[in-house]
Formats: sequence, structure tokens, C-alpha cells
Amino acid sequence: MPKKIQTPVSALISLLDEYQLNPYSLARMIRLSPSTVRQVLTGKSKITVPTALRLAKLFGQTAAYWLDLQRDTDLMEAGNDKELLLILGGISKVKKPTAQAKAKPAAKSAKKNSLAGKRKQAAKAPGARPVKRTSK
Repeated sequence: MPKKIQTPVSALISLLDEYQLNPYSLARMIRLSPSTVRQVLTGKSKITVPTALRLAKLFGQTAAYWLDLQRDTDLMEAGNDKELLLILGGISKVKKPTAQAKAKPAAKSAKKNSLAGKRKQAAKAPGARPVKRTSK
């Protein structure tokens, strides 16, 4: 039997029952609009960081508790999304480049740097004339 994941909604409803609070009084206590609390309780809105901080302060928990519940719920819902699963099935793991492939781009940049350095040295050489640049 699959393990039932506790959702932020079920945890919040349980705490409201335990502390004998209604959504309106909760909203007043944590200074959120009653409609926002109602949306969280119906699952239409997610637990955000500010909301998690407020609930954690009120109920003596950590904000991480509420955010972990929300993350677990989001992952569970994503695992049931057939369209997303099809997209994920078409993505293959990226391979790290070999040592040879890494050395080639570095050689090009070293060559550019050496040319720039040579130009700067030539400009500083005794008797070198400054180059006048004209604007277009």
C-alpha cells in the first residue's frame, strides 16, 4: 500500500481542528486575507515562503516543515502528470566532455590572448606611432 503523503492542506486543517480555529481567525492571526487562507485550505493556492514563515511562527514549527510539505505535494502531482512524464521520457542525460574536447577551446583563447599581448607590446615599443582611430 503506497505511503500517504501529508499535504499542507491536511496539516493545516488538522491544526485548525486541534487549536479550534476557523479560517477567518487564522487569517487575522497571521495577517493574511481570508481569501488567501481559504485558497490554501482548498488547495487552489500553494504555501509560499512568507505564508510558511507566518504559519511556523503561529504554530511553533519551522518554515521548512511547511515548505517541505508543499514540495512533496508538488512532486507527487508532477509524478502523476502524464504530459510531463512524456516530456521527461524524451530527455536523455547529458554527457561530460572528454579531456581532449576541453583542451581545444582553451587553446583558441590562449592564442587570442597571445595575439592581443603581442599587439600591446608592439604599441609600447620605442618609436611606435599611436594609431589614430576614426569614427564612422
